[in-house]
Amino acid sequence: MQITHTEIWKLSIPMHPFSIATGTMHYAQNIFIRVHTSSGLYGVGECSAFPMIVGETQATCFEVAKDFAAFWKGKDASQIEDRLQDLDVCIAFNRTIKSAFDMALYDLAAKSAGQPLYAFLGGSPKKMETDLTIGIDAPEKMAEQAVDYIRRGVRMIKIKLGKNALQDIERVRMIREKVGPEILLRIDANQGWSYDDAAIALTGMAPYHVQFCEQPMRAWNDGRLPALKKISPIPIMADESVFDAHDAERLIQANACQYVNIKFAKSGGIHEAIKINNICEKNNIPCMMGGMLESRLALSAFAHFAMAHDNVKFYDMDTCMIGHKEDPVTGGVRYDGFFVEPPATPGIGADIDDRFLEICEKTNI
Repeated sequence: MQITHTEIWKLSIPMHPFSIATGTMHYAQNIFIRVHTSSGLYGVGECSAFPMIVGETQATCFEVAKDFAAFWKGKDASQIEDRLQDLDVCIAFNRTIKSAFDMALYDLAAKSAGQPLYAFLGGSPKKMETDLTIGIDAPEKMAEQAVDYIRRGVRMIKIKLGKNALQDIERVRMIREKVGPEILLRIDANQGWSYDDAAIALTGMAPYHVQFCEQPMRAWNDGRLPALKKISPIPIMADESVFDAHDAERLIQANACQYVNIKFAKSGGIHEAIKINNICEKNNIPCMMGGMLESRLALSAFAHFAMAHDNVKFYDMDTCMIGHKEDPVTGGVRYDGFFVEPPATPGIGADIDDRFLEICEKTNI
């Protein structure tokens, strides 16, 4: 299965403004690729550049993708580990764009095997219910949005925080009062708090029954996570602190978190995500499947991965539901309410509509 050429697009999807602690997004700045092979099959991959977290932009991903495509040309797509090592030879880090190429290889492998990706990875169907995320806004507006979510059937709400500890407590208080005691609330500070602010916020939110807090502090404060974990009434989930399996092992050995959030844009794709999950499972650390601002195409790959790994127990697979103004995906993951169902067709089971791609910047290597 020799790689003949790779098509690369800048997949820019307009969004309603969405704010987190580190910035506001107006477009999903994604890259989409198709890796073509001598077998007649092609594999698809997508990544979402989130510069304030991963240090990559859509423009840098596009340029690096050209180098990757040239380096892979003529090589065997079925040799997944070798091809991924090729990418590390090309350039260090840059895990977001690497994740799109990783995804395309796994799509090809599952298509060649005639299996949906979750089955190729050793999984079988299970129920997966996603939360829905509220971006940072005035406390009253966030509470109003939470009420709207409940009307739509949402049972788990993820709340973006990290601007101001005292105001964040008020945000959670108002949302809890509006939605009642039965709705699961999760919070994500996106590294926005200092240690002192995190301590204030997490202890102050104790009465509001928050399921967990993602990434309360900057990753450079990882050394203080064990102390924060000891005093926090809310369990800690590491996100931006875990890019690879080495990060996961380091935090687990330090007793720094109860959970880990896996995102392909951080791990470089499925191959490293499997290693992260294995380490977490061995140490009784449940994982969440998360994402950046990917379309339903990458989201389909997330769903396949989550379905194939029982240690992935939390699902934050709402990336295309929190502001995308267009859905350019054909096939792909379906939502039954807020239950996520990956397709049963071979591979990832999703593609991007060629009509949408006509307006996107493209190169062919």
